[in-house]
Amino acid sequence: MQAVDIDGVFLELAQVPAPPGADPALPPLVFLHEGLGSVAMWRDWPASLCATTGRAGIVYSRQGYGRSSPVADVRGAPRRHANGTRSGRLQPDYMHREALEVLPRLLARLGVERPVLVGHSDGATIALIHAAHHAVAACVAMAPHVMVEDISVQSIAEARQAYETTDLRERLARYHDDVQVAFWQWNDVWLSPAFRDFDIRDEVRTLRAPLLAIQGVDDQYGTMAQVDDLAAAVPHARTLKLPACGHSPHRDQPAAVNQAIAAFLRA
Repeated sequence: MQAVDIDGVFLELAQVPAPPGADPALPPLVFLHEGLGSVAMWRDWPASLCATTGRAGIVYSRQGYGRSSPVADVRGAPRRHANGTRSGRLQPDYMHREALEVLPRLLARLGVERPVLVGHSDGATIALIHAAHHAVAACVAMAPHVMVEDISVQSIAEARQAYETTDLRERLARYHDDVQVAFWQWNDVWLSPAFRDFDIRDEVRTLRAPLLAIQGVDDQYGTMAQVDDLAAAVPHARTLKLPACGHSPHRDQPAAVNQAIAAFLRA
């Protein structure tokens, strides 16, 4: 495991080697995790997808997640400090900041140009925003949030109750050095009134890279409107709607997801 310094913030990083015999010219897969995710919470799926697609992979934890630098005063007033670091609550533009400020710096630091972005949930939204503004080889968006739905807010409110009343906190603590930071920075911003206006459907119309959007039919955090509206905004997008699948297609239907991504990238 590595740590990469991005303007004074250390981000946990794992690199997955390409399988033997792979074409070294193929752009790597860059994995962008969900709202409560981290390097470890992907488990072995990045390695599985890299093996299936014949590519190397880069996996990192955003600030406040996994083993990355924590966020001071995570439920306090938001502040941007002179050295570029931040403290306090996330703001409604947090996915834009990740997509347009942090991710470009990370890719430049690693010497990666035109990657294949593979994002899940919040990470899928970050991938879409980045791909709408920067050149990428391709973009895979699993369970993206292109706008805020009532079902999303309801499920996130239920997650708060579970965090406060069940063993969810203890289970998440296995994956995050500071589980309080990881949970509250995600939960607070999603349940804030200001976040209800979050909407990237117009913004992604500029996305020109090949795009695959994947959604589980039984996703408790979003309806099919997410991928349908995305496909309406990006007409060349391919969509995959998976039955018997919830919010995490790569966990619920890993074989189908790997096969679909591999075929998409071959095309």
